[in-house]
Amino acid sequence: MYKLIWPVLLQLFIFVQANGASCPTDFNYVTQMKWDKSSCQSADPVKDNCCQTLLSLFGVGLAQYLKDSSNFEFPDYSSANACVNSFQSQVASASVSPALVSQCLNDTSLFVSSPNLCSGIQTKKNWLDLLGTTSIDTACKGDLLKLSSCNLCKESAQKVVSTLVGFSKNVTAQTSLKCFYFAVVYASGLVNEYGPKNETTASCTFGLPLQVAGSSNHGRLVLIYTAVGSAGVFLGICGGLAVYFLREKRNREAVHRRFIRRNRTLLKATVRPNTGAIWFKIDEIKAATDNFSRRNLIGQGGFGTVYKGTLPDGQIIAVKRIQNCSAEGDADFANEVEIINNIKHRNLVVLRGCCVASDDVVGHQRFLIYDFMPNGSLDDHVFGRDSKAPLTWPQRKNIVLGTAKGLAYLHYGVQPAIFHRDIKATNILLDADLNAYVSDFGLARLSVEGESHLTTRVAGTHGYLAPEYALYGQLTEKSDVYSFGVVLLEIMSGRRALDTSVENASDYLVTDWAWNLVKAGKAIKVVDQEMRESGPASIMERFVLVGIMCAHVMVAFRPTIVEVLKILEGDIEIPEILDRPLPLTHQSVEYGDSSFRISVDYSAHQ
Repeated sequence: MYKLIWPVLLQLFIFVQANGASCPTDFNYVTQMKWDKSSCQSADPVKDNCCQTLLSLFGVGLAQYLKDSSNFEFPDYSSANACVNSFQSQVASASVSPALVSQCLNDTSLFVSSPNLCSGIQTKKNWLDLLGTTSIDTACKGDLLKLSSCNLCKESAQKVVSTLVGFSKNVTAQTSLKCFYFAVVYASGLVNEYGPKNETTASCTFGLPLQVAGSSNHGRLVLIYTAVGSAGVFLGICGGLAVYFLREKRNREAVHRRFIRRNRTLLKATVRPNTGAIWFKIDEIKAATDNFSRRNLIGQGGFGTVYKGTLPDGQIIAVKRIQNCSAEGDADFANEVEIINNIKHRNLVVLRGCCVASDDVVGHQRFLIYDFMPNGSLDDHVFGRDSKAPLTWPQRKNIVLGTAKGLAYLHYGVQPAIFHRDIKATNILLDADLNAYVSDFGLARLSVEGESHLTTRVAGTHGYLAPEYALYGQLTEKSDVYSFGVVLLEIMSGRRALDTSVENASDYLVTDWAWNLVKAGKAIKVVDQEMRESGPASIMERFVLVGIMCAHVMVAFRPTIVEVLKILEGDIEIPEILDRPLPLTHQSVEYGDSSFRISVDYSAHQ
């Protein structure tokens, strides 16, 4: 039969070439890679999965084409036919019957680019516009020889496929296959640094069987692009995929049920009746955020992402998706829900609801729903991002007082007291009238009044951490006061807490820079130059001095937040600011990795 088919294919190849069509990629790797040909040289190639091998091998060329051209598939039928013919010729040179290519890749239209294949994706740009950076970009980047590395890449591709399928309006088996193919080709062609023609990469991403001794096909991210096979093969593998996805769905649901059982107490206790907060269903969250559309993305950080959403009644909300879905992530989620649902103050964000779900895209998901703050964070305004107008002196004064009042409530308005542990400009949100709201209680801790805590898990943000907390793990209410002092100095000066772009290393920290000016009798120079003429200099200096006191290196020399409020509002006079003590001379404080250290010579500030 092969002898009868081959002349026909040869004539087709000649016809294509005569019409000027050429293949835009090179399949010469077919004769160079050490792939296992045994399934295609057996007595029954179809039964021995030869088609799967050839499709995987062909996928390598498609990934290379994506890498070279930024296109997922060929531009037209002529080029697709030319590529199949070129591939067929190379397969024949590798001592495999070319008739098998005709049998396994009999519908070249499936290799022709079309916006109707998978969520409109045709090019690399389409992919990035729709998905941005995904887990594939990190999980599939390096050497995939180890089973653990390959499995991680495989799992990330499966998650991205689910996202792509979720974007499609009319999902069919062919849609899932095409999206899976796109994810695999993207991983191999655009992410992996070794490239698709690397045998290890091809073995992992396409499941290409290798003949090298000791090689492993690693659980195979198989490019089951079987829609190009015969009708029988297509239906068989579609059925297999259906069973696979059904089994995966059941497994996810089982894991989610275990998660619910493990956190049953949390789910029953955190959102209490008559608090205004409710449990949302995941479908409600997806509908509100337009399925977490990138255009609704309003914030991103180590904690996860924040999306703007609109409920059916027109209420605008902010949806915080927790990034860390480990056991530690559960603890932080439970902690934030429990704390924020039990506090009510006009300068603290209000919890509108929660959602716990299991999703086939990112696994376990946890969401916190808040009122939307149209003016973003304090950081956006102070440091001029997103074209925000500079804050005026009255606005800055109001924000400082509002933040202090919110913090005072946490320390003295509830029992036991709450230590926020992450007071910083990005965690101060602003409503339509630029009123301040303290947010993000994921790191907050309850405390027994008057008790000093020692912790080995120091949490917070570099530049805002109190020295005794950063160095020794000593946590008190004064740790929050220090962070508030840093924020206050940022508001007054327009300088970041930690700025390594300045010339003098002694000025990296805004606290050290401001201390030098204050000790030199130049407190007014701490104030942002554009703001100095817009308000009373004496009051501005008062705010600067309060920031200096709050951010004092010695915990005993800092005021309480209640005392801070009284000084800011002029109810009591500013006490003497005590010098930094000599024992802290040449104290070295480490920020980030061990390669970057700031050595502060406190004796120079006397």
